[in-house]
Amino acid sequence: MNYSETVDYLMRALPMYQRDGAAAYKADLSISQALDLYDGYPHQQYATVHVAGTNGKGSVSHMLCAVLMAAGYRVGLFTSPHLVDFRERIRVNGQLVDQDYVTDYVDRHRDIFEELQPSFFEMSAALAFSYFADQKVDLAVIEVGMGGRLDSTNIISPLLSVITNISLDHTAFLGSTLSEIAGEKAGIIKQGTPVVFGETNENTRRVFVSRARQLGAPFRFADQDWRCLEQRQDGKLQSLTFQRAGDGEKLEVVTDLKGAVQAHNIPVVLSSVEMLREQGVRIPKEALLEGVERAASLTGLRGRWEELAQRPLVVCDTGHNEGGLREVVAQIASTPHAHLHYVLGFVNDKDIDHILPLLPTDATYYFCKASVPRAMEAGHLAGLAGRIGLHGKVYQSVAEAVMAARAAATPEDMVMIGGSTFVVADALRDCEW
Repeated sequence: MNYSETVDYLMRALPMYQRDGAAAYKADLSISQALDLYDGYPHQQYATVHVAGTNGKGSVSHMLCAVLMAAGYRVGLFTSPHLVDFRERIRVNGQLVDQDYVTDYVDRHRDIFEELQPSFFEMSAALAFSYFADQKVDLAVIEVGMGGRLDSTNIISPLLSVITNISLDHTAFLGSTLSEIAGEKAGIIKQGTPVVFGETNENTRRVFVSRARQLGAPFRFADQDWRCLEQRQDGKLQSLTFQRAGDGEKLEVVTDLKGAVQAHNIPVVLSSVEMLREQGVRIPKEALLEGVERAASLTGLRGRWEELAQRPLVVCDTGHNEGGLREVVAQIASTPHAHLHYVLGFVNDKDIDHILPLLPTDATYYFCKASVPRAMEAGHLAGLAGRIGLHGKVYQSVAEAVMAARAAATPEDMVMIGGSTFVVADALRDCEW
């Protein structure tokens, strides 16, 4: 099989959460452990950093990867989901995994795949672990797919565990309260392994502290370490000023990652770097600042408040749960524009009753359905949105909705694309920018 045929095989043959939803969720690690055994425990050949959380874990993972790259390390990065190409999930020093490697790996594993019937994500994680070993990386940053305790990536023994924050998402699998979800995320904490928590929340702090102390894991809360004093946009970059608790030291940071949410994500990176240094990982201050400044360009991160066009301003963002969309809506409010055109779609299992009321009522909506089976019908979404005063028209594809929004917008208007990672993916793949 060539690369295209290989990816088609994986999409068809293996249960995939994006397509199949609950049917692809495996509530144990037995298959991941079996694949790990089959491949000879490849992740034991390099150090790892494990990153979980509801929101921000992608940005934090990419920033940590960029910082380690700037420090001179050869770094693997495993993230999910991909937006356009499967290979986005697996990178070494920012470069996508080779197409031939994906094809050869799948060819060599067809029999074991047929026997074990792993999920698409279980296979992806196994492939990433093997690729990083074959590429002889020094470290790998591994982003959790969902939850933590039962996630396929939770077979590693990292140098550092990171949990960015907790919000209500994937409640059918992880629990219906913040404390229940925190318990699942805390499952990545390992015996004696340092852990960074992104935010102090009264509903989750007790869970995190209890688990860390039970396992003798040194811990710190990033939002108690660092406070953002100022955040400003400087052209294509944004500049932030942080102050460290205790000694009051100020740190000026510039980043090519957009969005107000980076004021919450960057402290997680700063605290993580400090804990990595304590374990002997050499990260000079210059590398820290360079990595954060060039995070997107070094690692290829897309879809986080990404500006796709100007006049009208077109922005996409993968925020898709209550916490993420609160940040998106706040960012929209702080972005100058005459009128907002919102291209919006969700997946069927999203609890949009808590999400739709967050969205601005003075926008024109372009309801659409992403090209994945789990996507919510655009007409159904329009009906639910109309009940709370969100009005617009229905479109059969993301591309049609984007085209209509851009055509209707004046140069001073803003077009926002989001609601689902898969809406963003379709916009990036199917529209001309």
